[in-house]
Amino acid sequence: MESEQYTGSFKARGALNRILAASAAEKKRGFITASTGNHAQGFANALSITGDKGTIYLPENADKSKIEALSNYDVSLKYFGTGCLETELKAKQISTELGATWVSPYNDVKIIAGQGTLAAEVTHILSPDVVMACIGGGGLMSGVSTWFKNHSPDVQVIGCLPENSPEMYHSVKENRIVEMEPRDTLSDGSAGGLEPGAITFDICKENVDDFCLVSEERIADAIKFMVHKHHKIIEGAAGVTIASFKKMAGQLEGKTVVLVVCGCNISTEKLAQII
Repeated sequence: MESEQYTGSFKARGALNRILAASAAEKKRGFITASTGNHAQGFANALSITGDKGTIYLPENADKSKIEALSNYDVSLKYFGTGCLETELKAKQISTELGATWVSPYNDVKIIAGQGTLAAEVTHILSPDVVMACIGGGGLMSGVSTWFKNHSPDVQVIGCLPENSPEMYHSVKENRIVEMEPRDTLSDGSAGGLEPGAITFDICKENVDDFCLVSEERIADAIKFMVHKHHKIIEGAAGVTIASFKKMAGQLEGKTVVLVVCGCNISTEKLAQII
């Protein structure tokens, strides 16, 4: 239940690991990142812990509730573009021009290692047969799958994606990073493509055993299910994993399955509309 994590998302893990691992020279240059919200909150939380300074670039259409949450931190917010990858590439370009330290939302070994700590925690508790988690840029699944493939290689790793934003799925199937036109999805935390040369592509290609794509209707139903049956609020990306499990339930009969509920950051308006 990473929805219960600091900042309401697993992203707090990777961002903190990256900032704590930064050199004195990197800290002196200041940090820049880009995010639709969850990585941004993890990044801002990490800076509040270390006392460092940073700037976050967000898409101009970023969720208002996530922008409001970021206003509680001492970080600079800037806006560019309407697509996650477009914003990310622009922010990376600006960090290079300014000589600032770039903190990728997913394309960074230390980010990936931080996300993977949740997999280490799982193996302290039980020995699963299957692990399912949502894939966007692949940082979460890269960390989780790397841990299991090294420590419990028989565990089946299943990547879950919305049908409206399945970039990693198509990239792995075509053995190249595929760019797709942005489409609206409840899974805004996982929406968007991969930057060219993303290390998560090769990791997911090697470690993810299977994929499951789900419709927007299934994602909405999963969010409602968690409210009605478990009295828990989850965001769209977490709904993708729940929906994928429900879709594949027949194939998973009798197996111990771990679902990574990756976050809870959904706006009140969107949640009310879904319910």
